[in-house]
Amino acid sequence: MAALKEKGIALLGSVSGVDMKTAASTTIFTVPVGKVARIVAIVVRDPSASLAGGTSYNFGTGFRNSGVIDLSSLTTANTDYIVLDQNNSKATEIAASTAFQITVTTGSTGAATATIDVFGYLTN
Repeated sequence: MAALKEKGIALLGSVSGVDMKTAASTTIFTVPVGKVARIVAIVVRDPSASLAGGTSYNFGTGFRNSGVIDLSSLTTANTDYIVLDQNNSKATEIAASTAFQITVTTGSTGAATATIDVFGYLTN
């Protein structure tokens, strides 16, 4: 029987403790060999502190084709979350063996981390 990730929308990757202030990239998951991934939604949740000032985050061509994401509204530690969907935006399949990442360009004003969950599905 095929894995749920190939027959339904599933959690493809989750990383906690992602630095939401420092300009850098963090890998959330890597597409398995022989598969392509299609991202449906991303949940950014449970920030350790306010993400005020965090106006420029990017998830690559697999999500909103590298469109800038503003997360500055996540200001309550440990309880805030936001569900990001494709918002009728064009996206590109993520090829096998490719790392899906969040890139911080203009992060939060103060030090903060968050958990990021990525939902989607895999195909051949």
